[in-house]
Amino acid sequence: MSEDTALKRLYWHSRRGMWELDLLLLPFLEHRYPDLDDADKAAYRALIEEEDQDLFIWLMRREWPENDALRRIVKMIVEYAETTSNDQYRTL
Repeated sequence: MSEDTALKRLYWHSRRGMWELDLLLLPFLEHRYPDLDDADKAAYRALIEEEDQDLFIWLMRREWPENDALRRIVKMIVEYAETTSNDQYRTL
């Protein structure tokens, strides 16, 4: 499978149907995922296999995943979202 096909598949699986999750996962996938190392890419792929309710709790920072790799990627997603939202407010 080509890298482009794999990324398209990953994009499809990242679309969760919960607006809050889509707002966090899809921009991260588009802008940060390609630059991740292999371990972090694997953690992202494992993360999107989790249930929506768990993702919501983790990405809303109510709890952190027990798994170290998942916790790391969740924190990266949250930090990316915070950084980009702060950048958007600076331009207003």
